[in-house]
Amino acid sequence: MEVAIVSDTHVPSRIDRIPDWVRDRMRAADHVVHAGDFDSADALATVEDIASGLTAVSGNTDVGLGLSAVETVTLGGVEFVVTHGTGSPVGYEERVAGTVREHAGDGPTVGVAGHTHRVLDTVTDGVRLLNPGSATGAPPATQVTMLTATVDRGALTVRVHERER
Repeated sequence: MEVAIVSDTHVPSRIDRIPDWVRDRMRAADHVVHAGDFDSADALATVEDIASGLTAVSGNTDVGLGLSAVETVTLGGVEFVVTHGTGSPVGYEERVAGTVREHAGDGPTVGVAGHTHRVLDTVTDGVRLLNPGSATGAPPATQVTMLTATVDRGALTVRVHERER
C-alpha cells in the first residue's frame, strides 16, 4: 500500500496552489495523510477531491474546518498517529512523541506531524516520527517536500520527495 504524507499546504495565505507533481503523487496513492495547516476550506476540499482515502488533522491555521487535533489510521499493518505538532520548536519532537504514545495502540506505530515545514524522519523516545515538510514550499520552507510510505504487513519504507518552489 502506498501512502502520500503531506502537511502545511497554506493555500491561499502563503502560496496559490498545491503543485501538480504533489497532486499527482497524492492522486496515485492508496491513502493520503495530511498533518494540518490546509489554511482554507478550499484547500481541504482540493485534497479531499484528489485523495482516494484521507486522514487529516487540524493545524494552527485551520480554525473552523472541523478537523480533529489527533487522528489514527491503520494502513498496511502500521498505525499512523497524526497530529500537527503545534507549539514552540523547542521540545517539538518530545511533544509529538508524547502525543503518539498517548494515542497509539499495540503493534507497529509511526507518528506524523507537520508545523515546522522541515522534513524529519527520526526516532525520539522510542517513537518513529515523520514530518513531510511543506507540500507547497510555503515559507519558511525553501523547497516543496512530501513523503511517500510503502506499508506492507507492518513494515514501513519512507521516501522523501523534494523540488524547488
